[in-house]
Amino acid sequence: MASGRRIRRLLVANRGEIAARVVRTCTRLGVESVLAASDADLRSLPARLADRVVRLGPAAPSASYLDPAAVVRAAVAVGADAVHPGYGFLSENPALARACADAGVVFVGPDPGVLAAVGDKLSARAHAVAAGLPVVPGGEATDLAGARAVAAEVGYPLLVKAVGGGGGRGMKLVRDPADLAHVLDLAVSEAAAAFGDPRVYLERFVASGRHVEVQVLGDGTDAVALGDRDCSVQRRYQKLLEEAPAPLLPARLRRDMAEAALALARHLGYRGLGTVELLVDRERGTFSFLEMNARIQVEHPVTELVTGLDLVAEQLAVAEGLPLRLRQEDVVLTGHAVECRINAEDWAHDFRPSPGQVRRVVLPAGDGIRVDTAVQGGSVVPPFYDSLLAKLVVHGTDRADALARARAALRLLRIEGPATTVPLHEALLADPEFRAGGVDTTFFERFLGAAGPRPVGVR
Repeated sequence: MASGRRIRRLLVANRGEIAARVVRTCTRLGVESVLAASDADLRSLPARLADRVVRLGPAAPSASYLDPAAVVRAAVAVGADAVHPGYGFLSENPALARACADAGVVFVGPDPGVLAAVGDKLSARAHAVAAGLPVVPGGEATDLAGARAVAAEVGYPLLVKAVGGGGGRGMKLVRDPADLAHVLDLAVSEAAAAFGDPRVYLERFVASGRHVEVQVLGDGTDAVALGDRDCSVQRRYQKLLEEAPAPLLPARLRRDMAEAALALARHLGYRGLGTVELLVDRERGTFSFLEMNARIQVEHPVTELVTGLDLVAEQLAVAEGLPLRLRQEDVVLTGHAVECRINAEDWAHDFRPSPGQVRRVVLPAGDGIRVDTAVQGGSVVPPFYDSLLAKLVVHGTDRADALARARAALRLLRIEGPATTVPLHEALLADPEFRAGGVDTTFFERFLGAAGPRPVGVR
């Protein structure tokens, strides 16, 4: 439930660039920030930016960032009014939200019941249907016979998805009926290991689909839509680049998608920041519900740049129990924004992870350029966590201007030490199909096939 009290001290239960991002808003708002850091992050940039640091546990995520009891103990120990979970880790975990409530600490996010409702992908589909949203044809597969029955109805190709999955994880493509049994066994095993939930379901694969999402903000009573984003540039269902607003969407389709996202948020009594992810069928000009992410997204900066809003500040206001500070007519989108995720990965060697020490960092600056990062010269990229190093986010008067500014900024960006995906993004932004706009989720494989030999070297 909403707290109805002012947040004066916030425990930031995350790491890397999102931890630094939340701390900076706290500083601007006059909220004391306490970083809950693992042993690997006690000397990180977010630790230096925060007002205080508390040890959360060992470097292994299971003993620190993924331990609800450790997070709540840290919050109580420092007298925090609230916990901000960032994204990933425990950000959508109902157990953490319940534990916070039991300890009298505000969880900056939706209520536990809503987290459970949308975290279970089958439950989320049912709520979407109840709210009037179209869904991609599919169904649960409890065994091979059931999977074959669903597949006969859905047709091939299809996706096998983990019920407890998210963020593109736990998804496998099946093109041939002969592969279903093997892929199903593999998906069930991986789902159990990764999410503690072996359930999977099947869903029709839309070959020419675009991944478009609508940002919503709710106060438990009403909600507003904060525009849409295109996240179709993906590798193995992991997003690489995002932009806002989604290019080349018909106005009516854009409006219908926003209204659908709001219908779901209102149906749920949604409180907090959330993202309704939709699959746009380019051939039919229709959309279907995919899932809802009940947290702040990695790609939230592109929405901030086109709306002029601080989404973390809006999260905190709603968590304090305040009604929405925005009406729908207050949301005005200006220009275009693009975000490039810079990862510690070696593009020349099949995106191999590249942990290690960062020797030097040079960040571009200037009008319309924003870099969200937690790395600097001397930082160590540990092998325990996600490989995201930085997000280069650029705003322009229109899409062409934003892409030109992004290309110029990439040429200036240097993160020396680990191999990074800066050269990949330089090639992506120069690609004619991407520059034309409106690519689908199969674009990146075509891009890789056309890219030829990949540049080797540290950027």
